[in-house]
Amino acid sequence: MVAHARSRPGGDSAAKQLDSITSEAELHALDRALVVAPDAPDAGELLPGDSTGPQLRKYVDDVERVRLVYWVTALKTVVVVAFLEV
Repeated sequence: MVAHARSRPGGDSAAKQLDSITSEAELHALDRALVVAPDAPDAGELLPGDSTGPQLRKYVDDVERVRLVYWVTALKTVVVVAFLEV
């Protein structure tokens, strides 16, 4: 699944961050988080904010101890803003 995530456009910064992940546990955590948001875009908690920009959501996976901040476009494309290990 990570190979698929790496093939998505995201700029040099995102590619460098993905390339820096070396442990199997980190790859598994990233895969797990990236699968949830597209499959169930409303799974994340809606973060407070104004309606002038995208409505950010936060998905927390307590098993893998990761947090994903993302927004969903009108066409239901998921745009990941941040991936954090907690």
